[in-house]
Amino acid sequence: MGKEILAAAPGSRPPSLMFFSLLPASWNLPGPENYALQYADGVQTYITESNRLDIKNGYILRLTKAPGRCAEDLYKGIQSSDSGVRCDSLKELASVSTDVTFAQEFISRDGHLVLVKIVEESNESNVIMTHTLTAFMELMDHGIVSWENLSSVFIKKIAGFVNAKPADASIQQVSLDILESMVLSSHGLFLQVKQEVTMERLIAHLQVTNQQIQTKAMALLMALLQTAGDSDRQEIFAFMNKKNLRQYIYKNIIHSSGSVQDEMAHYLYVLQSITLNHLEKRMMVPLDCYNQEQRDVLHVLRQLAFECESESSLSHERRRSLCAKEFKKLGFSNNSNPGQDLVRTPPGLLALDTMYYFARRYPDAYSRFVLENSSREDKHECPFARSSIQLTLILCEILRIGETPSETGSDYHPIFFNQDRLLEELFCVCIQLLNKTWKEMRATQEDFDKVMQVVREQITRTLSSKPTSLELFKNKVNTLNYSEILKLRQTERLHQEETLAPPVLELKERLKPELLELIRQQRLHRLCHGTTFRKISSRRRQDKLWYCRLSPNHKMLHYGDLEDDMDNPPIETLQEKIPVADIKGLLTGKDCPHMKENKGKQNKEVLDLAFSITYDVEEYSLNFIAPSRTDFCLWTDGLNVLLGREMSSESMHSELEILLSMEIKLRLLDLENVPIPDSAPLVPKPPSNFNFCYDFSQTEQ
Repeated sequence: MGKEILAAAPGSRPPSLMFFSLLPASWNLPGPENYALQYADGVQTYITESNRLDIKNGYILRLTKAPGRCAEDLYKGIQSSDSGVRCDSLKELASVSTDVTFAQEFISRDGHLVLVKIVEESNESNVIMTHTLTAFMELMDHGIVSWENLSSVFIKKIAGFVNAKPADASIQQVSLDILESMVLSSHGLFLQVKQEVTMERLIAHLQVTNQQIQTKAMALLMALLQTAGDSDRQEIFAFMNKKNLRQYIYKNIIHSSGSVQDEMAHYLYVLQSITLNHLEKRMMVPLDCYNQEQRDVLHVLRQLAFECESESSLSHERRRSLCAKEFKKLGFSNNSNPGQDLVRTPPGLLALDTMYYFARRYPDAYSRFVLENSSREDKHECPFARSSIQLTLILCEILRIGETPSETGSDYHPIFFNQDRLLEELFCVCIQLLNKTWKEMRATQEDFDKVMQVVREQITRTLSSKPTSLELFKNKVNTLNYSEILKLRQTERLHQEETLAPPVLELKERLKPELLELIRQQRLHRLCHGTTFRKISSRRRQDKLWYCRLSPNHKMLHYGDLEDDMDNPPIETLQEKIPVADIKGLLTGKDCPHMKENKGKQNKEVLDLAFSITYDVEEYSLNFIAPSRTDFCLWTDGLNVLLGREMSSESMHSELEILLSMEIKLRLLDLENVPIPDSAPLVPKPPSNFNFCYDFSQTEQ
């Protein structure tokens, strides 16, 4: 049945009810309860009481089998003795299971249990098994049936597909997806999956050339790590370190022939965050002055820096005085009890760990740092201990140690996957950089905070260039010396410079309307181009995408699901649309409906990217989570322009200032080095008479 009709009278409830109740009868169809309406374009979703008000003028609907009848036919088809019928039925089932109304009907007939039985028996071909697993995954995605009801036999079969060496890629991909959902659903299933899945095979999947397999394998691995308790996580990490997983990722994913996709970038970021967060415990524990082991480490730092004469022959007071003097040279503020400097958290004991690592790993560089500064004047010496504590804190903040991984984060450092003990090795490079910068700035103790700001900037700028090795990081960060930082700051300052002379400010005000109109047109042009948005579920991260763009005449907002192989779909392929005239409001952050639904589960980063538009008397909304803060600003500005409101994003203000600065500089080129007065020169009063004028005619006579 494929008869198509054109929707009419949308938004008018009584005619709409008549439309749905009388249309099948007017065609004299036998058993009208066996038929239903679907959207003819895009995703074939059934029209129900819950979504019938979404129908707009011009929507094409299709008269087709009712979900109950369709579910019954497919339920029988997947159990047919004819393999061809089974294959076709399962293929159709995988397609229609995306609709929740159909899924409820099919599951009510225990159809999902038939799929489980097919998997458990494993007598079908690879094609049929792929359709079976895909249909099962789509059905389970609706959350109608609990994952915990699955049998251990089924779990073993799915794990077997993942563990099998000569296996069909499509089967493995869906199987990895199913196992990820199992792990995220409950701790009990996590334990079963962890027991059944062979970690060697999971890591082997990261070495294949198929990016989809790599991504799904990383998704499962991250699900295992995030769901595991402390002991289980330590066990997984121990195995990963034994197999040198990070080197596998570095060689086969980061340095593969293809670029790292957004989904994979997210999982690399999650792995980096979880791994570095192991340092949080040390970071949040203060030094215990009564702990003998920690006190011994402090004395080792002192002994490695100075050639100590035999202290056993010294009296207690003499030895105590010598220790205090040497701890002062090491740069501790409390030289009589240096442990007090490490009580602050963060960085806590992590600062002691980094200092000890540097002293043991690079003893010559350590001694050179301490002795070089000991020989300077007191006010010009760079305090090693104080600098180390602050530098450790800066590195913890830059690497975001202790922060929960974001659902949308993708900012990973390639150097992490190529370097063991990243924090300690970065510290060893940066503490020497700090000493070098201190000398370049000719700093004194009063300049300590300024030096640390410059060092933070040096590290941040270098890491933002994504160095792939420690040696590359070291070369780049040392090239970025203090004079280079000053040049960069000066360049940025010139770009942002504002001339505050009243005539220039007045000129700016006159230029603003023209430049604001330019920004408005750019925003609308960007909306016409469109943006890819990601669907994010509260239960698991999905790789489904959708696209939204404004029509060229600025009257319709078109949107729809995005196929994997399309980056910029034509506007004709986006079947859903909202008239701009129907948009009632723009909501952002925690005011958005999809943020209220997940209250308490969203972090600040996601809240900062969320926005929604309401339409049809504010009863309905289209919800967005922008890919980046830039896209958020572009879309909220563009929507405000469409609604006749003022743009208010930080991006708009920044661009307006840049444009104003450029325009002002162009207009003032002819006045270079000419001081601009604060006010216009006074016009003198006219003279009392004009007798001073010379009459040439009289002279000629």
